[in-house]
Parts: sequence; structure tokens; C-alpha cells
Amino acid sequence: MVQKYNKITFTLREGEEFIPLIALLKATGVVESGSEAQEVVIAGMVRRNGEVELRKRAKITAGEVIVFQNFEIEVEENV
Repeated sequence: MVQKYNKITFTLREGEEFIPLIALLKATGVVESGSEAQEVVIAGMVRRNGEVELRKRAKITAGEVIVFQNFEIEVEENV
């Protein structure tokens, strides 16, 4: 069975090259708080470009895809 994701596009702010992973999870509303974001990352529930990401402050850049539960977050540059 193929997993169906709710797709979210997140645009980096002008002049920013990255967003920390926990900030991205909170900014997109897939978690309710920063502490919840930290917990799900530490628990290995977040994938970055298909691989489990355990670093809470990993620098997520344009072109990367983050998957958490049934959400797929695509990060794009502000053009």
C-alpha cells in the first residue's frame, strides 16, 4: 500500500539559506510546540530526504524534503 502524504510547501525567508529542523516542524504546524518537535526528532520519527534525521538543529535547505507522520514538507527558496 502506498502512503499518501499531506504535502506542505515551506518557503525560506528572503536572505535565509536554511531553517533548523525543529523550527521547520513548528512553523509548518505539524507539531504544536518546540518541545514536541524535539521529542519526535529524538525518537527517530522524522525523515530527511528519505533518511532518519536525529539532529534537532539540522540545517534544512531549499530542495530538501522532510517527512513526519502523514506530512511531507518540501522546502523551497524565496525567489
